[in-house]
Amino acid sequence: MSGSRKAIWAVVGAIVLVSTIAGAGGMAISLYANHRQAAQAPTAPAIDKAGDAAAPSDLTRFAVGAMARLQTPAEPKPAPGYVFRDRTGTAVRFQAFEGRVTVVNLWAMWCAPCRAEMPTLAALARSYEANPDLIVLPINVDATPDGVTQAKTFIDAHAPLPFYNDVRFQLPFEFPGKGMMPQTIILDRQGRIRASLAGDADWNSAQARALIDALLAESAPTA
Repeated sequence: MSGSRKAIWAVVGAIVLVSTIAGAGGMAISLYANHRQAAQAPTAPAIDKAGDAAAPSDLTRFAVGAMARLQTPAEPKPAPGYVFRDRTGTAVRFQAFEGRVTVVNLWAMWCAPCRAEMPTLAALARSYEANPDLIVLPINVDATPDGVTQAKTFIDAHAPLPFYNDVRFQLPFEFPGKGMMPQTIILDRQGRIRASLAGDADWNSAQARALIDALLAESAPTA
């Protein structure tokens, strides 16, 4: 190949290389810009069935700190009429606790985060032990006899928490968390779901107790 032709092909190669680099750089800049635009885009408000922005619950102000993942439905629904069991095997429904604020905690021995947060639930129960208007209600969902036996021993080490269980492992799917574990649900005096949190949390934190106090301050349902 002559020297002139080599020079021409060298120039062509340089142009192709520059174009390729420029194109890649432009793509990277474009992806970065799109990423920033998506990250900075405002979150759309929740829309109700009528097409209007749904009014937030007045309890959303407590979704901070230890309660940052708290969900507070704008339209509270009643707790399910599902049957679970107390320590003696007696059938129980959530309706039995109406008139009190109820902290329902769904847990299992195979769930490490469930066990990790249990001391905070016990501390919460002790903090309000003199107040009959609050009950902390852990419900175990272990499905085997060995699991239930271990769960009873475990809960007994976290007084004053009582033992309840649902061996069918259905309750976690009856609540907003749809099977997530652990799952904690706060019912008001009327037995309605006012707040829920999927995952472990510090239930004896200042934020958790502020939420509980707000619900305790609400009027009891009229007969």
